[in-house]
Amino acid sequence: MYRSPDLTDEPARLAALQRLAVMDTAPEEPFENVVALVRTVLSVPIAAVSLLDADRQWFKARSGIDASQTPRDLSFCTHAIAQRDPLVVPDATKDLRFADNPFVIGDPSIRSYAGVPLRTPDGYNIGSLCAIDTQARDFSPAEIAILDKFARIVVDELELRRIAGRDQLTGVLTRRGFIQSAEHEIERFRRYDRPASLAMLDIDRFKSINDTYGHPSGDVVLRQVAMVLDTVKRPNDVLGRLGGEEFAMLMPETDQDAALAASDRFREAIASARIESLCGAQLDVTASFGVASLGPATVDAEAWLASADAPLYAAKRGGRNRCMAAGFNATA
Repeated sequence: MYRSPDLTDEPARLAALQRLAVMDTAPEEPFENVVALVRTVLSVPIAAVSLLDADRQWFKARSGIDASQTPRDLSFCTHAIAQRDPLVVPDATKDLRFADNPFVIGDPSIRSYAGVPLRTPDGYNIGSLCAIDTQARDFSPAEIAILDKFARIVVDELELRRIAGRDQLTGVLTRRGFIQSAEHEIERFRRYDRPASLAMLDIDRFKSINDTYGHPSGDVVLRQVAMVLDTVKRPNDVLGRLGGEEFAMLMPETDQDAALAASDRFREAIASARIESLCGAQLDVTASFGVASLGPATVDAEAWLASADAPLYAAKRGGRNRCMAAGFNATA
């Protein structure tokens, strides 16, 4: 029986948000259209698609407000995501939660607010779709129902973005989707100086599997390796297929030594997995890993991948089925 997740489980909520790889992305027409419609249909001067990460409210789309983000502790959305029903505030000046809020007593002079939580399919509130007025007002049940329908459209669009970034064979992120996630982690490092590492991995002697058992069996191996990695990784780790038999794992809040140890667990899990060809032959599948942590000299995601590619090549050259980190520290 399905149970809704605990709304106080902040790490899981943040992981659900991170999986969408949407924070700090460029404006996109579907979301811009929704906020424009909310303003028109509900006759409000301000509307926004608001997403909440650990300490800020960021607007994926907004109309009638200049700021692109605000501190999380000042946002109405923080209260909206703490409940399953819409948050309706008829007069913020008479609500103890908001009466002294700088966005109420100062610009943009919020008086009334209606926010519907943006709930992912797995039940986590990652933000809200909000309608804001500078006049006190009651939002009718019909208006809240309309806002709820628009919120569902926003969530559907977010899921379409996520699916479009998924590899059809393995179900993990495509190279494009992984690059977006890595760029977001680089931005987080620059903003908050938080550690992160990534590992590139290449399935050993994959060509011989295709040559011996055929490409359909090679596809089985790719799917099984992806499944093993997805099972072993942490919820906030991000797995992508870069192309062919090459994958990458993004590990937030992880320094290079911890990432090397984690990669060795991934390596052992692949080596011990029972993988069979389509004809039933047992396959000995291993992978080699190259690990690199994020640093001030990392200019973008491609450069970060390149810094992991060098130790990956060294691991392949050094005998395969091993992990090496930038600087060529090895585990096997």
